[in-house]
Amino acid sequence: MKRLITVVFAGLFATSTASQTIPETPPPGLFAPADMADLSEFLWKKRPVLVFANSEDDPAFRVQMELLQEQPQDLLERDVIVLTDTDPAARSALRLKMRPRGFMLVLVGKDGGIKLRKPRPWDVREITRSIDKTTIRQREIREDKEKAGKIFD
Repeated sequence: MKRLITVVFAGLFATSTASQTIPETPPPGLFAPADMADLSEFLWKKRPVLVFANSEDDPAFRVQMELLQEQPQDLLERDVIVLTDTDPAARSALRLKMRPRGFMLVLVGKDGGIKLRKPRPWDVREITRSIDKTTIRQREIREDKEKAGKIFD
């Protein structure tokens, strides 16, 4: 009996360890390069989160990307698209407009306005809390509740 319990626990441990080492693929449509001239294609459709760094090897950039990949569903529920730019030499239009100095996280609203800039990584909870405080998101939440209420009536 002890041998069976040991085998079961070893199997569970191996399964959980293996699942942690396999990198999850991010959901389609959540991450994209920030290679567009402006953000007009996202106006009233998406909330761009821009992540700038001077290199993909920047520790802050790596941490930020890991944090964003931990809870992709929370970002997708809020119509977020994550745009990354790690090449300052390319002098992209968005980089020239936002003027990051090293690492920078920028949250842009659906209305195209800059909602916040951060010089350090933020986790998904902090980002979604900031989004949820915006007027547009408050209206979306109300509309979702009204739709859900009509379904149950």
